[in-house]
Amino acid sequence: MGSDNIKSIVEALLFAGNEPLKIADVREILLGVEPLTDARIRAIIDELRAEYAANSRSFTIAEIADGYRLQTLPDYAGWISKLNAAPPRRKLSAPALETLAIIAYRQPITKAEIEAIRGVNIDGVLENLIDRELIETRGRKDAVGKPHLYGTTKKFLEHFGLQNIKDLPQIDELKRAVAERAAKDRGAQTPAPASKDDERSLT
Repeated sequence: MGSDNIKSIVEALLFAGNEPLKIADVREILLGVEPLTDARIRAIIDELRAEYAANSRSFTIAEIADGYRLQTLPDYAGWISKLNAAPPRRKLSAPALETLAIIAYRQPITKAEIEAIRGVNIDGVLENLIDRELIETRGRKDAVGKPHLYGTTKKFLEHFGLQNIKDLPQIDELKRAVAERAAKDRGAQTPAPASKDDERSLT
């Protein structure tokens, strides 16, 4: 494996880690691919740090608690404090996620059609999703009463890191995600399997 590839791997580990990255962790992760000495790993980290400085990046690699961590430069502390002062983004509830999934996969779809699938009133959930700009009206259905049709928005794509609606995960992946979220909300130790109602609502 080339030195540039190794450097990219070390950089990826620095970006992904929640805790300071230890030399021993890097050595162990790359052991089966490229045996590295502690000195070589430190040299790679120094190279990355030098590249960031040479390119005037807003961050560097700091040595903290016997490990290394990416850290923004003090010059940007004021800007970061403004970001931290912003109200935290509220997480979507399990009912909101299920409703949003139905809309995403079945759009355009009416409120009555969603309620028929879920079996409950969705007035509050629908209003919440609209307020958060994750869904929007897409005209009216050519049916009795001309009900509104709903679909997802550009902000929905941004929220879930999708380029377009075709990038939605396969239905089986979504079932697992919904089941895991429901289990987490219940405080379960292991994710509960998707129920028949879950399967019926998402297919």
